[in-house]
Amino acid sequence: MGRIVVHEFITLDGVIEGPSWTFDYPFDPKMGVAIGKVMGSAEAILLGRRTYEEFAPAWSSRSAEDDPGAPFMNESPKYVVSGTLKKADWNNTTIVGRYSPEAISTLKERIKGDLYVSGSGTLVREMLADGLVDELHLFVFPLALGKGDRLFQDGGPGAKLSLVDVEGYESGVVHMAYRPIE
Repeated sequence: MGRIVVHEFITLDGVIEGPSWTFDYPFDPKMGVAIGKVMGSAEAILLGRRTYEEFAPAWSSRSAEDDPGAPFMNESPKYVVSGTLKKADWNNTTIVGRYSPEAISTLKERIKGDLYVSGSGTLVREMLADGLVDELHLFVFPLALGKGDRLFQDGGPGAKLSLVDVEGYESGVVHMAYRPIE
């Protein structure tokens, strides 16, 4: 049975929306290694519709020379959770349909390795609420935006997590890996 492993760029105040704010921070090669480890155990990619629509044109034109993550992103099976997406042209993409915990659980059972999720805030919030996320990797950037779409929204379900790893970078970004407490 596979696991769902999530990777998010997030601000100190919990904003994950449109992470163009990450561009103000130099990318530390150690951070690339950490992201590579998260991807390394994955057999497939799981995305929400909006993230898929952003990733497909951005990644499909990249090669390994452009970005070492390009082969993984382009060649891996991709599953998109969407009730509105009708067509998916990016290599190896399957539309799962509207979100349901049962559909995600079935996908986890079918996949031998991990399912890698990047971004996809709406999907991640739903999976966290339904106890489907097995590991949450937060790359916390040292800024507060004061507004924007947050990973944990007001009025949403809470979560208890256990810290399993932490690493800081010269840019001030901190990678924290968590697992849900059963």
